Amino acid sequence: MSVIDDIKFKALFETLYFCGLRRGELRGLSWDNINFEDKTLSIVKNVTNMCGDHGYWQITTPKTRTSTRTLPIPDILVNDLKKLKEYNMKHQYQFTQKYFVFGDINPIHPDVLRRNKNDIAQKAGIKQIRIHDFRHSCASLLINNGASIMIVAKYLGHAKIDETLNTYSHLFKNKMDEIVDLMNKMNS
Repeated sequence: MSVIDDIKFKALFETLYFCGLRRGELRGLSWDNINFEDKTLSIVKNVTNMCGDHGYWQITTPKTRTSTRTLPIPDILVNDLKKLKEYNMKHQYQFTQKYFVFGDINPIHPDVLRRNKNDIAQKAGIKQIRIHDFRHSCASLLINNGASIMIVAKYLGHAKIDETLNTYSHLFKNKMDEIVDLMNKMNS
């Protein structure tokens, strides 16, 4: 984050990391999906490109019924989204609440997203990751800080808790060790 000087991309990568959004969910966010007073972000639509990344885009429903969700967002993200909105209100012609958070009247193109991610990683001297890996990082952050598997599944919008368990069960190994340590302390 320290090498990013564009508020759009700073807020974009914070949103991916702190909210664990899928690419289409991120692209589908519009300003009317963000409630600054309640500090929440609602995922109610998805943007996909037809015929691959170079085809036309369309708005669809989220991936599953449980993918439609409202997430609490941390103060750092609230503040950066406010800065981005102020910037967009000044610089985007006929700005409205229906404009895409990461775009304008059109959502950010997948190539622009990927290119900026790669450029920022190179500038920072860190390993390249996929956009979807921000989602995995979010799950790891939640699990490593004590969130239950049910909360992680709900936060990520997984349809079934099995999906979350199968994908992230390796992260719960440390939690299992903590339980054994707790039991050993109780019996000593």
